[in-house]
Amino acid sequence: MGIFGDIGHFIMVPLYYAISAVLIGWHKLFTIMGLDPEGGLSWTLSIIGLTVVIRAALIPLFVKQIKSSRNMQLIQPKVRELQKKYGHDRQKLAEETMKLYKEAGTNPFASCLPILLQMPIFFALFRLLDQAAKHNKAHGFLTEKLAEQFGESELFGSIGLAKSFWGATPWGEGADSGAVVAVAAVLVLAMTATTFITQRQLMAKNMPADALTGPYAQQQKMLLYILPVAFGLGGVAFPIGVLLYWTTSNLWTMGQQFYVIRNNPAPGTPAFKAKQERDKAKAAKHPEKYAAYEPVPEGDEVIEPDRRPVQRVQPKRQTRAQRKSGKPGSGSNPNQGGNK
Repeated sequence: MGIFGDIGHFIMVPLYYAISAVLIGWHKLFTIMGLDPEGGLSWTLSIIGLTVVIRAALIPLFVKQIKSSRNMQLIQPKVRELQKKYGHDRQKLAEETMKLYKEAGTNPFASCLPILLQMPIFFALFRLLDQAAKHNKAHGFLTEKLAEQFGESELFGSIGLAKSFWGATPWGEGADSGAVVAVAAVLVLAMTATTFITQRQLMAKNMPADALTGPYAQQQKMLLYILPVAFGLGGVAFPIGVLLYWTTSNLWTMGQQFYVIRNNPAPGTPAFKAKQERDKAKAAKHPEKYAAYEPVPEGDEVIEPDRRPVQRVQPKRQTRAQRKSGKPGSGSNPNQGGNK
């Protein structure tokens, strides 16, 4: 196979076992619930279940991505200062920029990590479905019998999960070709649109004005258009089952990102100002509930009150003669520096 084939085999085999285990687990669950084990609905729901499991496992990476992306936004003014200072020396500029990234704990390519890590899973699912349909080939825990069911499963009785837009035409063989083309086209458009909306949502709502200029912003703008086009062009060759996986994954990303942007926006962004307005409205509507949680104006520092217990003032010392006469003593309070 060669070195590249060996590397691919080394990566894909564990993925086959992991993906097939989750896929079969969901399939057995839906079969127990009464769905036809050979039907397309049980396998379609199993693919959606697989997507949910994978995306839930990637939540820690998504959180890291959000933090890294936020740090990238916040250091953009410093990046521009370095560009002005070392614009004549590209090598020095690159060294100082990478040093700044390291100090901020961020990476300009962190926003691509979830997509890059999902690509091997994506191709493993593609091969599982494609080879199950063409050769009834078993992979991982997917036996030949299950591979045959998976490869020949049809949604709504006519739309095969292993069929693709490219492989079916309205004038092709079989009366179901038109339905396959229509469903595949809808899923390709949905996959492309959700990819674009997710990137657009991040740039429009959770990026400060300073971060919308400079090299990082240019990178984000390029990804905004390149990724949807790439997925759209490639999507015509993907089986419907794989398109279901990717579209569901995009919908998960949209919902997850919407929650993070709404509840924990980056300072200085439109989402941050919108959250401040919502907090003010809540405080005005329920003052007794939000009295102790007034929203802090942007840029202000939160000063915690001094919660140390108040020290009791000790009485001044008096001589015996002073105590008998009832006159105030001249001794000093040790807390005030008199007696030490």
